[in-house]
Amino acid sequence: MPGTVAAPRGGILGDLHDRYATVRETLSRIDKAAREAGLPDISTRLIKDNGTSDRRGPEVQYLEIFAVSIATHDMLIAEGLRPVAIVGQSIGELWALAAAGHLSVEDAVRLAVARSQVLTRQGWQGKMLAVGVDGRRAESLAGLADHPDLVLACENAPRQSVISGPEALIEHVERVADALGWPSFRLDVPHPTHTPAMAQAARDLRATAPRVPYGAGRWRVCSPWLGRDVGDDDPVDLVAGALTARVRMLHTIRDLHAAGADVFVECGEWPVVTKFVEASIPGVRCVVPLSESDPVEAVRALAAEPDGGGGPFRPRLPVPSGQERAAERVGVLTPAGPAPALPDAAPSYRAVVPTPRAPVSSTASVSYAAPAAPAVVAAAPAAPESAPESAPESAGLDYTTVLAELRTLYGDFLGYPPDLLGEDDGLESELGVESLKQVALLGRVSDRYDLPGLRANSSLLTLGTLRRIAEAVVRARREAAGL
Repeated sequence: MPGTVAAPRGGILGDLHDRYATVRETLSRIDKAAREAGLPDISTRLIKDNGTSDRRGPEVQYLEIFAVSIATHDMLIAEGLRPVAIVGQSIGELWALAAAGHLSVEDAVRLAVARSQVLTRQGWQGKMLAVGVDGRRAESLAGLADHPDLVLACENAPRQSVISGPEALIEHVERVADALGWPSFRLDVPHPTHTPAMAQAARDLRATAPRVPYGAGRWRVCSPWLGRDVGDDDPVDLVAGALTARVRMLHTIRDLHAAGADVFVECGEWPVVTKFVEASIPGVRCVVPLSESDPVEAVRALAAEPDGGGGPFRPRLPVPSGQERAAERVGVLTPAGPAPALPDAAPSYRAVVPTPRAPVSSTASVSYAAPAAPAVVAAAPAAPESAPESAPESAGLDYTTVLAELRTLYGDFLGYPPDLLGEDDGLESELGVESLKQVALLGRVSDRYDLPGLRANSSLLTLGTLRRIAEAVVRARREAAGL
């Protein structure tokens, strides 16, 4: 289940709310617990896009991510799928504990709010940086500064790692990575974690968080930071311990696959953890129901397959075949060869529906077969470098002209015919352009139109479409021209 990812889109749960009584009940319980914590209802914006801002504070963002994750899980269960294992990324481990029944939905809300509050009180000035290299090199990169709080925080995929540390040192790391030709991208998260700098927040959480009842859950929960299954572990200690620990998603994914998991389902809005899975274990099946045009039919089709979902799931729009498909929710570029996927500060998790290793005709039932692994943001091979862009012929003031130029630029880079790139197509959700790759493309747009400020516009990456980028270019060029 996903950790800290972008706030979900308004209305994302409308259909699930209408179809499933279990989803309605879960969302009602989350809303009640949120109100008790002094927060607004969480489900209102997710059920119907009412124009409410998705920037309502970190507690609301965390609970919206939780609501989307648990509602997706409820849908999977209602449609007859059963997890062999559930995996959460970072704070997503808390969602996994609730989904598996180790603790109640209400207690998961209380702990998520308590976690956010201690992190906000500490007010640490840190950042998290995704780097397109393996964990060993990322750890060496962090070690150059020899600072106790600058560490390798997450190992997500063979060529995708995350470094966490003080903001000033992250800036130095970013420059060194750039000099080495290693792609990197700053993660836009409310609270950077997985560093010893969070020790005070962890102590504060253990001292102040509500002690909640817990017990054996219905399903297995794999912890990427513990490196083992969750047993008789106090949820408060689990959440607090994760604040300073390294998240080894890559190892968890490989362990689950070795145990028989061949199908991974992500309980989130976008492919994040599943991209890690695809980059770590080529050929496995990854399904992200909420990124499909009809999530319910996607799940039913998976459940109806004789082999439990062994065949490949087709994306709505074609993406480059082979390993090129490994471009992530943070598009990935690699210095040489295929590039890794990039996570949000906290990579997302996916409910796992492992496929039995039996012949297609062996069984008609689908179960979250062998331990399910978390969905992972996978890295895609870096697109070939093209010649430097020449100065734009347009002044960047006309939307139609800028859009045409962007279609050509993005099409050449991604290998798409420009006319297939719709102006409202989500670059990541529909075209499969991972974050790091989007970073590189936005850099080219910035250079082409001489707009360095575009590089810092994270919203163009998390919710990027050609329309939004073209509008940003036209607006910035007009401002630069004094119009």
